[in-house]
Amino acid sequence: MPPAVLRLPPGGFPLEPMDLTTTTADFLSTVPLFSGLNREELESLAELTRERSHPRGSVILFENDPGDSLFVVRSGRVKVVLIGEDGREVILGMLGVGQHFGELALIDEQPRSAHVIAMEDAGLIVLRREDFRKRVEAAPSIAWSLLIELSRRLRRADDKIGGLVLLDVPGRIARLLLDLSEESGTDQIEKSLTHQTIAQMIGASRETVSRAMKEFQDSGWVNVERRRISIANRAALEQRAQVRD
Repeated sequence: MPPAVLRLPPGGFPLEPMDLTTTTADFLSTVPLFSGLNREELESLAELTRERSHPRGSVILFENDPGDSLFVVRSGRVKVVLIGEDGREVILGMLGVGQHFGELALIDEQPRSAHVIAMEDAGLIVLRREDFRKRVEAAPSIAWSLLIELSRRLRRADDKIGGLVLLDVPGRIARLLLDLSEESGTDQIEKSLTHQTIAQMIGASRETVSRAMKEFQDSGWVNVERRRISIANRAALEQRAQVRD
């Protein structure tokens, strides 16, 4: 059976519609999806949004739920996961502030393709499909930004599939750490990671991940302090992330 999770009423705990549209517009201006909008367009978009909060461990979306909204993470972190009948969890991605999910359902009107669970208390900005489509029609730059983001995610999915097939567990870990470092833009990986989380992201056991991480630390490739990982030897990790003969 899947692990017990807290399911909220649809949409979580809705707050009052935000009247501080300027504040919301400021935040939306930092989201790459909306970077092509001018100030007037951002404020117009902000008026259409609602904000919802979800406590840690709550399910924001269930796989196969109807899809009718786009979500942008305003605070906290969420994870996109698949849960097997035996309860095993595979993490497809972790999303932080400024990142979004639910866009596929806005395009093809199909049910949700995965669960989304709050990893910590999370605040979300929600935009309904009808309002999103109106914005796209009024500002085609949003559609272009969405295509760029979907292309990026598709390329990353291709890389992940290739890694699962061709790399051993240490190689997959090295590849994951390099990817997360690239997202952060520094050698310090912003996301706090447990060995269990890493295992769920790369399709391995926690014990195997723990052994590999110890080897990485002993070799001076990474530093770990309070679940915060930093890359100490990027060249070594890049070499380890290559397919071996």
